[in-house]
Amino acid sequence: MVGGLPIVPEGTTLPPVPYLFVVLLATSGVVAVLRRDRPAVTGRRVVALAPWMALGSAAHVLYVLDALPPLVAPFAGSPTVYLSVGALAGAAWLVADRVQPDRVPATLAVGGLLLLAPVVAIAVGLGLSPAGTRWSAVALVLTVPVAGAVWVGLTRSRPETRITGAVGGLALFAHALDGISTAVGTTQLGFGERTPLSRLLLELDGLPAIPILGDGWLFVLVKLVVASGVIWLFTSYIREEPAEGNLLLGFVAAVGIGPAAHNLLLFSIAA
Repeated sequence: MVGGLPIVPEGTTLPPVPYLFVVLLATSGVVAVLRRDRPAVTGRRVVALAPWMALGSAAHVLYVLDALPPLVAPFAGSPTVYLSVGALAGAAWLVADRVQPDRVPATLAVGGLLLLAPVVAIAVGLGLSPAGTRWSAVALVLTVPVAGAVWVGLTRSRPETRITGAVGGLALFAHALDGISTAVGTTQLGFGERTPLSRLLLELDGLPAIPILGDGWLFVLVKLVVASGVIWLFTSYIREEPAEGNLLLGFVAAVGIGPAAHNLLLFSIAA
């Protein structure tokens, strides 16, 4: 606790010890093999992990709604789900790199989508909320021009950021979608925010409201500025160490895609 506020998001839990042991063992094993084999890290391979980035959050939505089988559910709690999915994604990367090294991006993307699709289908099977689905679609549609405009502005004002390529674009889009979906959810659907710092920004009084985003526009603006600044900071890193730079910037993208996917799916079925 800091000043009476929790320093981690509400809802953070750990699974029973046997599950935790399995997750930690699998994660450490995959990491060890990745460090030994050192598969090539390119921008295309990192972007291909986008469905895996969404998979963890989608599974966590089912966990929150008690829609997972009891045997599987402990793997989808927060933050365990991110280790679970990370181990699966790492294992898929290793297998793809050994079997068809020239088709790793396609294999990773297809594999992630094949796992994501049934998770989303189960969630949709619980019943769609017309209002939630509509506002989720609005958030997604609005994000495209907003992220596109910011990306164009960033790459024109700071041409060096173009070196981040598709990974940089994915990171910016991810955080734009997270910010916009969060603002829409709190303003239009009455959802709360679990992360303390984000909640502070969203609950500031006296801000003028704008259509769709309400007074959550400040949160969106902060997300866009921070994401743009991080991408700019990564330019020299990616130039000097492209593998590490792309991988870490991919992690930045995942931090945005995860909450954004969680928002869109949860709004669509629980609003």
